[in-house]
Amino acid sequence: MGNPLGFLETDRREASYRPVEQRLGDFEAVEIPLTEEEVVEQAGRCMDCGTPFCHGCGCPLNNLIPEINDRVYHGRWKAALDLLLSTNNFPEFTARVCPALCEGSCVLGLGHQAVTIRQVELAVIEHAFRTGIIRARPPAERRSQAVAVIGSGPAGLAVADTLNRRGFPVTVFDNAARPGGILRYGIPDFKLEKSVVERRIRLMEDEGIRFEMGVRVGRDVSCHFLRSRFAALCFSGGARTPRDLRVPGRELKGIYFAMEYLVQQNRVLAGEWPIGSSRIDAAGKRVVIIGGGDTGADCLGTALRQGAAEVTQLEILPEPPRQRAEHTPWPMWPHMLRESSSHKEGGLRRWSVTVKGFGGADGHVREAFGVEVEWKPVGEGATPTMTERAGSDFTLPADLVLLAMGFVGAGRDPVLEELGACFDGRGLVRRDAAGMTDAPGVFVAGDMAQGASLVVRAIADGRRVAEGIARYLEAGGSDEGVRHEAAAEREAGMR
Repeated sequence: MGNPLGFLETDRREASYRPVEQRLGDFEAVEIPLTEEEVVEQAGRCMDCGTPFCHGCGCPLNNLIPEINDRVYHGRWKAALDLLLSTNNFPEFTARVCPALCEGSCVLGLGHQAVTIRQVELAVIEHAFRTGIIRARPPAERRSQAVAVIGSGPAGLAVADTLNRRGFPVTVFDNAARPGGILRYGIPDFKLEKSVVERRIRLMEDEGIRFEMGVRVGRDVSCHFLRSRFAALCFSGGARTPRDLRVPGRELKGIYFAMEYLVQQNRVLAGEWPIGSSRIDAAGKRVVIIGGGDTGADCLGTALRQGAAEVTQLEILPEPPRQRAEHTPWPMWPHMLRESSSHKEGGLRRWSVTVKGFGGADGHVREAFGVEVEWKPVGEGATPTMTERAGSDFTLPADLVLLAMGFVGAGRDPVLEELGACFDGRGLVRRDAAGMTDAPGVFVAGDMAQGASLVVRAIADGRRVAEGIARYLEAGGSDEGVRHEAAAEREAGMR
């Protein structure tokens, strides 16, 4: 433990933001991290809690948070980095985009404000890059069994990095122009600058990982090609099928899925959008965002930077309480109102409303028709039912509508089907505890199998599946050994 009285002597200190009027003029990072001196002081707030719920209950990666905080407090940055990298391949990503599930389980949060764990993590990894502690370390020996990873998002990168460190030659295929998946194309630069992604990709390349970009598996390279050259395949294409809104007027122009909008803006900033091509532009428009989650907030921040006349974000669920809700007691992730940096920049949020249809003129959307809803409990433990509130109909002017209501699955992948993989009723790829699909030697990681989730969970799943692939290959490419070990792990977890 760093400072035995730190949590009593020092208040929690949050990172600050650039002024709103300044950051709305660009897409650069909005957050101003704590200084190293401030981070050391914050790390000293970590208490000797005995059982670190942040590690086991909060963090999907099981980061060794108290030990990392202790080493930071004592100035042992290299030791803190070694601990952090032992569980997390990409701290520079999670420290920027993770909602800090660990902080929701911090024991200090019971009576005080939780430790600023995310800021400590960011300081550790950025100190390492700045001082040159992190450098390419290719594996000393290479194995003969090569692995193909299809998809370069957080799960795919975690699979590739974990296997590469164990000596397996890894080639990552992706149909995009550059690696990173949602990290590069789905998350706005003001939350995750792409120089951070590029820095990590360069390091992975220097460590021996090959990236084959602009390659459509199933068209540019066949399943036969992959099977003949790689001992194992891992698909990590994410949950790509967005939830749609089937209401009258949906066919009008000016209504887009959120990811169409966010990906296009990231491609424009990266110089990948063809000059003269039409764009989804919010400039001077009245924008309606349907969906109150992080993706909707990203659309809000993007629309404001494009010069939207006004932005309204709609959410069908009730407004969360300002403090932790009773039904999510510690150490659960607290259900409570959260504001992203985008919400601090402008726009209006409306809760407990649903959109019933759209109206337009000349084939283009001009208004959204909505109604307020009520959520009524139907019994203990049961899901509340939604009813429309009589007489609460309303109309919003809307020149641009963005659907940010989440994803329903990975979609039917003909390549996976050709290989022999199966899908479940939700459209997710079916796999066993080791990550293997119904096709021997074909694995799947991330949102394709577990549904749309957080970057940190995708990384954690990628690490776990990589271990399953390694066991499979070390067993000689037989699924018997890996399935036996997976069954043993499940049995051990039940005990």
